[in-house]
Amino acid sequence: MTRILLADDQRDVLEALRILLKGEGYQTEAVTSLSAIFNALEKKDYALLVMDLNYTRDTTSGQEGLAAIPRIQEIDKMLPIVVMTAWATIDLAVEAMKRGARDFVPKPWDNERLLTIVRTQIELATALRRGRKLEAENQLLRGSMPNLIAESPAMRPVMEMISRVGPSDANVLITGENGTGKGLIAQALHTLSPRASRTMITVNMGGLSETLFESELFGHVKGAFTDAKTDRAGRFELADEGTLFMDEIANIPLAQQAKLLRVIETGNFERVGSSKTMHANVRIISATNANLQDEIAAGRFRQDLLFRLNTIQISLPSLRDRREDIMPLANSFLRQHAQRYRKQISGFDDAARERLLQHRFPGNVRELDHVVERAVLMAQDRQIRAGDLGLTSGGGDSRNLEQMSLEEVEAFLIKKALARNDGNARKAAEALGLSRSAFYRRLQQYGL
Repeated sequence: MTRILLADDQRDVLEALRILLKGEGYQTEAVTSLSAIFNALEKKDYALLVMDLNYTRDTTSGQEGLAAIPRIQEIDKMLPIVVMTAWATIDLAVEAMKRGARDFVPKPWDNERLLTIVRTQIELATALRRGRKLEAENQLLRGSMPNLIAESPAMRPVMEMISRVGPSDANVLITGENGTGKGLIAQALHTLSPRASRTMITVNMGGLSETLFESELFGHVKGAFTDAKTDRAGRFELADEGTLFMDEIANIPLAQQAKLLRVIETGNFERVGSSKTMHANVRIISATNANLQDEIAAGRFRQDLLFRLNTIQISLPSLRDRREDIMPLANSFLRQHAQRYRKQISGFDDAARERLLQHRFPGNVRELDHVVERAVLMAQDRQIRAGDLGLTSGGGDSRNLEQMSLEEVEAFLIKKALARNDGNARKAAEALGLSRSAFYRRLQQYGL
């Protein structure tokens, strides 16, 4: 229940307020002196303080209460204060508001007006506390993770969800097109968690062959198979007391999903070739660009596994849906790559900025990073020009296929396939006749 502190030197006034507020579901505590207000605030948190301004018999000036307001704010600067007095004047009300009171109520009060003031001030204070908490956590994330740029309206729900969920141990599923920054969001969740001082282990499930799946995740003992020369710890064991980030979770072979489900449910597993049961306390963060409901309908993914993975789901927008972030991201990547390659580049010229803003970026943030890195290498001036980017406004490459190397042609075709399929990597892989694991290897190779 919401707790309100009441302060008045008259017991009948306190009782009347208690009965009124109790009927609206509020919990109240009452004190009869200014010193008691200070003591109460030092010991507990309150949603609101309703206080009289006069505490000495025959005093009507309100100066006692007015003088106490700054000290109250020193104890809890976010606490809304509603003042009351039977000796109300306009000058007294103005002075109370100047000193920090949120509202002024004359005695005898109107019940409906008082209840409206109480509700409004508690709601405003709650929103303000929440907003400041979110901003503080966002500043923490931005300070520790300079690439976590999220100024666009489309990213605000994502940042709010990170702030809410990060400090918990809940399993999180991050969805979004390839290259949207799912790994960065996973790192942000880990940074805000109680496990931040421990390791976050990352494994790309799309790059694991079915034969090595168990060995990679659960480890193996010497002699378990031909190439097992020594004992080896798996990812779950390495992530004990920390976070395990499983990227491209949709690529887990169906036959292996039951084994993963058991570990997520119980924390128990065995190394390949061993009968000894081990235990790991791991927070699971997973990511995919696939529609897992479609994968379940097609018989490629277990619904019970999805239930374990998506206690909370965070959906990342594509870069084309957060265009306000394109230039802040591009400038961040420019600073990093200019420092890495020791080049004195101050920014982008107008034509380059326009070219970046027009491009659809089927490879999303990862493609933007790759484009800026290439531009830094190609630039001959202190500013990056449009030609350095290797882009056209239509999203293709500015050169003819005959002028490209084999690798550049392959990257070009992959980008086209992603664009045709709205960033869906599985559909793009099928269109190109590639297995998903081969497709993901190429995405990493070309920075898409």
